[in-house]
Amino acid sequence: MSSPELIVDVLRAELRAANLTYKTLAERIDMSESSVKRMFGQKDMPLSRLAQICQAAGIALEDVLRQAADARPRPDALTLPQETSLVAKPRLLLVAICCLGYWSMEQIVDTYRLTPAECVGCLAELDRLGIIDLRPLNRYTLRVSNAFHWLPDGPVQHYFREQIVPDYFAGRFDGPGETLMCLPARLSPGSAAELAHKIHQLAGELTRLHRKDRRLPADEREGMTLLVGLRSWEFKAFTALRR
Repeated sequence: MSSPELIVDVLRAELRAANLTYKTLAERIDMSESSVKRMFGQKDMPLSRLAQICQAAGIALEDVLRQAADARPRPDALTLPQETSLVAKPRLLLVAICCLGYWSMEQIVDTYRLTPAECVGCLAELDRLGIIDLRPLNRYTLRVSNAFHWLPDGPVQHYFREQIVPDYFAGRFDGPGETLMCLPARLSPGSAAELAHKIHQLAGELTRLHRKDRRLPADEREGMTLLVGLRSWEFKAFTALRR
């Protein structure tokens, strides 16, 4: 489904939620009801008309556009060449991770030792790689879905294991909202699959909260990282004690 069709579908859903009929809308924008129905049936309208309808209905245009963007089919993961390009340039990987967190260019430059020109260069490269769509004024939209994950055992995961995991676990995990658990259990394959499914649901909940908090001021949000793993494993020192 193309973007114009998605936008019109989202707008129609918003009108239903507001209990606003085509007849009432037609009266508010000075059109005939049949013309309004035809416009929605064709699923195409100029931006000026879209803005007019949103204003008449009391709907925020930016919310309609954001919902349409979120509904557009997007991949859940990058390709192997895309990930390889990211890990080859740590600064590019940094900016990519910031983009996944919906940081603005200004936030990135204020936080890290990157000049505006360097940051724009990274954003442009991410656009060429097909990871973001770079917009005017150095704004962007992600070209990956909200269920995004790194490739299993891919270049980024290898990089994380070698460079990031030791640093991550060096923390005390005793700050506000922090926790660390390592829980052993003996499970059947069916129970392990059930638990893995619940882990995916937890990841979905993290995504939901991440999206919800995007509208809060930057100083009211803290960078958090959820690291979850489930595998058949025994500590090597324990394995050495087996009979």
